[in-house]
Amino acid sequence: MARRKFDKQFKSSAVKLILEEGYSVKEVSQELEVHANRWDSLFQEVEEYGESAFPGNGTALANAQHKIKLLEKENRYLQEELELLKKFRVFLKRSK
Repeated sequence: MARRKFDKQFKSSAVKLILEEGYSVKEVSQELEVHANRWDSLFQEVEEYGESAFPGNGTALANAQHKIKLLEKENRYLQEELELLKKFRVFLKRSK
């Protein structure tokens, strides 16, 4: 059996039914045919990312990984720049 994929709108609407409309997890799980264990991760994403939860294919992980890659790239650049400044400082001390 293939794993079902849900889009952002479906996930957001389902979480709102539970958090804002007052339906129980059991009621929504049965109605939408989604296993009750699935809700914990959806609640965590909404709690952590708010409106930006469920981007792209429905996971905030992709955004987090992209941000990490950008920060790693910036970190490498800043480290290289720092090394260059250190070398320049040594050069200035020699020329005095």
